[in-house]
Amino acid sequence: MTEAWRNRLMLLIALALAAVYLFPLYWMYITTLKSGSAVFATPPGFWPSDPHWDTYVYVWESRNLARYLGNSLVIATGAVTLITLLGTGCAYVLARYRNRWVDVGLFLILMLQVLPASLMITPIFVGFSQLGLLDYPRFAVVLAIAAKSMPFFVVLVRATFMSVPMELEEAALVDGNSRIGAFFNIVLPLARNGILVSAILIFMQAFGEFVYSKSIIQAIEYQPASVGLNSFMGPNTNEWNSIMAFATIYVTPILAIFVLLQRRIVSGLTSGALK
Repeated sequence: MTEAWRNRLMLLIALALAAVYLFPLYWMYITTLKSGSAVFATPPGFWPSDPHWDTYVYVWESRNLARYLGNSLVIATGAVTLITLLGTGCAYVLARYRNRWVDVGLFLILMLQVLPASLMITPIFVGFSQLGLLDYPRFAVVLAIAAKSMPFFVVLVRATFMSVPMELEEAALVDGNSRIGAFFNIVLPLARNGILVSAILIFMQAFGEFVYSKSIIQAIEYQPASVGLNSFMGPNTNEWNSIMAFATIYVTPILAIFVLLQRRIVSGLTSGALK
């Protein structure tokens, strides 16, 4: 098999896998345009003959979707801000000061990333209850997300800092900068792309967080969109077009952000691998 035919075969396989992966997303979008009877039609239609666009308006108004999305935005923004402020310094230390204890700390950080949210929610809930943080449910969820996502952020940003030559810092120190001054004036501007990409990935993850929000936030006025979507589910649920409309409004902004920034995300993720 020639190189050209091999490349074409690999492209066809990649397109087929992409189609399989994206089909549920396509099915979500077209289900929002179907009537209740068309959703359960056999055989199913791959495009609605009579699209119902008013489903979006009904879901937006009846479910107070603006409030849910606002809570998701507040929680995701708070988590990203806290993680960026604390995790950037931690990643820099792990990248510059290499010794046995730093390696142990990095290993412990990686181990924290392995723990699922469903395992951590019980001790977190008990601890937050004893500290009185459950009286501030959105802040408690921000802390829980920050604790869970911090290892991921630190590992990515550490690789970015390691790609910045130490000679630049040493030159800044010779020119009269302090260690802190060299960090803010030299290292941080060069690493901002990797930090930004890591923050975007954390934001997308926090925007869709469910386990902590469902367990900690009981008041409906503070619940994010992920919990609001779960409120549709019940023993007699049959409003699948409304459920898909809610999910479409919920996930489309995140998909748009990813599509618009995909080149920057890929370059940021690979910047730490190039020296």
